[in-house]
Parts: sequence; structure tokens; C-alpha cells
Amino acid sequence: MPLIDEIVSMESEITAWRRDIHAHPELGFEENRTAEFVARKLEEFGIQVFRGIGKTGVVGVLKVGNETRSIGLRADMDALPIQERNGFDYKSTNAGTMHACGHDGHTAMLLAAAKYLANNQDFRGQVNFIFQPGEEGIGGAKAMIEDGLFDQFPCDTLYALHNAPRFEVGKFAAVPGIRTAAGAFFDIDITGKGAHGAFPDQSIDPVIVAAELTVALQSIVSRNTRPTETAVVSITQMHAGDAYNVIPGAARLAGTVRTLDISLMQRIETRMTEMVNGICAAHGAKGDVDFRTIFHPVLNNAAASIVAADVCDELVGEANVFREGQPGTGSEDFSFMSEHVPSCYLSLGNGAESHPLHNQDYDFNDNGLVYGASFFARVVEKTLVAEK
Repeated sequence: MPLIDEIVSMESEITAWRRDIHAHPELGFEENRTAEFVARKLEEFGIQVFRGIGKTGVVGVLKVGNETRSIGLRADMDALPIQERNGFDYKSTNAGTMHACGHDGHTAMLLAAAKYLANNQDFRGQVNFIFQPGEEGIGGAKAMIEDGLFDQFPCDTLYALHNAPRFEVGKFAAVPGIRTAAGAFFDIDITGKGAHGAFPDQSIDPVIVAAELTVALQSIVSRNTRPTETAVVSITQMHAGDAYNVIPGAARLAGTVRTLDISLMQRIETRMTEMVNGICAAHGAKGDVDFRTIFHPVLNNAAASIVAADVCDELVGEANVFREGQPGTGSEDFSFMSEHVPSCYLSLGNGAESHPLHNQDYDFNDNGLVYGASFFARVVEKTLVAEK
């Protein structure tokens, strides 16, 4: 069974939606225009719309027949605080904000599937089209769940897609087990004693402490975790001082930790706190650690993953579908949804020449839109089979 002809015939329309969203990116929990765009489209398709689920989230409901079976399809809507460097005519019109992760494409694909399913209704049961805000590390999935997402819109299974740069268009990965890492952000505040740069002996230099910590914290992975464990500790920010001739009184380090296991994340937090306290004390400074676990690992349900892979086989052929593979160290707050509902989080090729995610030059590959939309539509028809 190839791609859905009706969806393929909609390609120019889906592309126009995607580019409109790309040109008007909005940060997490500020997706007011995007949410309204989604809601209006769903209403045009004849789908019942619920706004404001998790602040700016939108849920569309399409029910056919009296069966109680249900399926959820999820797309994320938020953009990133990045200044776009692309020059095409649909580039971001919002300075400093950009769809650098492809959420514009995810949203357009789910809208296309919604239109097709509303037109054809070749299934029996309820489809919940979940358009999530605030995926980029600010708790959009949790906000929707806390607002009663799965109480109001119960789902027997749940599916989501994310584009994958350097992975050819037309290829899918639907792999059971852990797929993405738990993720944490941390801030380390170092309080020392400022002084004139010409008299360092009168200071407790927080810059020296920060430099020592930057190196020492790397030993958490190399010396405090087992070689078979996956862990990443990255210092991504250093802040201290404003003048050439002044030793500042304080410094800050910030960064991220990724693991495939929550218990390992907790061990790393404990070790980081011990090292900060010890090294700061050795220099006569004071250290404070704010460690925040933002994401859990995404866990793909085995049965849901088989269903997803089988659908992909029918769409593109089994040679283009990966059912095995190692998890990545990126993170996704779809993880919190996957803890509530048996789920599969798939990867969809964005092209071998695609720029990386979260990059100023990135763009979603419009050639992939019909593949993702066809998957969303077919998984509904396969799961909620209409009785003949």
C-alpha cells in the first residue's frame, strides 16, 4: 500500500500551511497565532475543537460510530529563540525566533491527516489530534496532562513523529524501547570575593573556581559512571565579570546533562553537587547548584511500535523502515505522554543534506510532508478498523 493519493494531491496545500507557520514562529506557551491557525483549520474540516489545553494547546476530536476505541496523534507547535539565517521568502518574520526543529512540519503533517480522515472517515472510534505547546524544555506535555488531557481525551495508543536530519526522505524508524534521553538543565552559582585585577591576592577568584569546575565536572562521565552507561555532561554557558581590570565577585556556569536512566541522572546530580561544594570550599568560595530534570526518556511500547512499523512498511516498503537502532541523547517531553499511554515515537527522514536541528540554517524538508501525513492517517485506519 503506497502513500495515500489524496494526501499526495494535497502536497502544495500542506506546504503552504507549513511555510505560513514557519514564517510566524512563536515560543513555547506563546503559540497564540499558531494555535488559532490550527483550530480554524480543524473547524473547517468539521472536527470538534478544544482550545487552551495546557495554556496554548489545541485538541481536535473526530469520532465515527459508537465504538469506544481511541487513538491519539501528537504534533508540537513551538519554535526556538534563534535568529534565522535563511534567505527564502518564508523565513521567520519574528526577529530572534525560528522554527529550527521542524515543529512547523509536524503541525502541518497532522493537519493534513486530520483533513483526510475527516473527509473519508474510513474508521470506527475516536481520533484525538493533539497539538502541543512548549515542547522545547518548558513543560508543554506536562501542562496538557495536568489540564486533564488524557482524562478528557482518553487514548488507547498514541503516536508522534519527529523529523531526522541526515536521514533520507521516505525512510522511517519505529523502534521499541528507550528512544531519547532524560535531560536536565543546571545552573552553578559561585560566590567569591571581588578585587582589583592588579591585586589578585585580595580576591577569592570565582573565575578560577569556574574554570576548575568546568574541567572537573567532565570526570563525572569518565570516572563516576560505568563504561556501559550512557551519560553526557555539557557546560554550555560561562558568565563572569564586566571589566578588564576587575576580578568579579561571582560567576555562573550552566549546562545540560543527558542519560538514558533516571536513576543515573540522580546520581550525577548528587556527584555534581558534591564536586561544586568541595572545589568551592577549597578556594574559600561558596557554590550553589540548581539542577532541574526537564525530560524523562521516551519509552516506545513494543506493541505500538510493531503497529507503527507495519504501517510504515505498507507506505514505503520494509527496506525503508528501521525496526532496530540505538537510542539518541537528544530529549523530548513526549516522554511524559509515553508514561501515561502506550506510545510510539517515530523518526521520519528530513533528507541527507538537511542542516542539523536547532541550527540557524535548518529548514523542514517539504518533501517529507506527505510521508508523515500518510503515516498519521494510515495508523488510524489500521488501528480503528471499520467493520465491513
